[in-house]
Amino acid sequence: MHIRDWPSTERPREKLLARGAGVLSDAELLAIFLGSGTKGRDAVRTSRDLLAGHGPLRTLLDLRPADLARLPGLGPARACLLAAALELGNRHLAAALERGDALTDPVAAGRYFARRLRPHAHEVFAALFLDTRHRALAFEEVFHGTIDSAEVHPREIVRRALAHNAAAVIVGHNHPSGCSAPSAADRAVTLRLKQALSLVEVRLLDHFVVGDGEPVSMAAQGLV
Repeated sequence: MHIRDWPSTERPREKLLARGAGVLSDAELLAIFLGSGTKGRDAVRTSRDLLAGHGPLRTLLDLRPADLARLPGLGPARACLLAAALELGNRHLAAALERGDALTDPVAAGRYFARRLRPHAHEVFAALFLDTRHRALAFEEVFHGTIDSAEVHPREIVRRALAHNAAAVIVGHNHPSGCSAPSAADRAVTLRLKQALSLVEVRLLDHFVVGDGEPVSMAAQGLV
């Protein structure tokens, strides 16, 4: 049975228009993007097969475009479209920060860090430098480490903040293990960073820990 023969309340596009994208499953969202399936399979079945063989969704979307292009049901054209759609999402999050929402909307800032850092298989420590109105000046991956640690030097964050003439900084790092709970080392480096930046009158606004699920804000936990 083709999707067009399904009850209207079950078709992904009709569900999205009537109830919003949030009610759709991962497979249904991917099916809308694909538009059509492979031989003998509709778009939803093709999407389910992709997720079963190469998922879950985050794992699938973290693949390089060249790797996506080799998957059945995608190919080069759809792989490029998918990579472009993901980059549009990144830029949408970045645009909120450029408007000055980094402080007023910490959820957007956390999701921005998550999107930038989750694809890494090793630990990466990054910094978002902000002006006096908390608009984004630059985002930099400052330190790269191993699968479970990255050595952080506060003086380098201070140096980069001064180079950007930043008034505030948000930092974040990923936990490739998927556990987003801040470690004792995370708390210690946050305190050292806050102290080092305060000496040059730059505020540390937050430190996000990125794992599976929503990133953890150390400011929300009273650690910044």
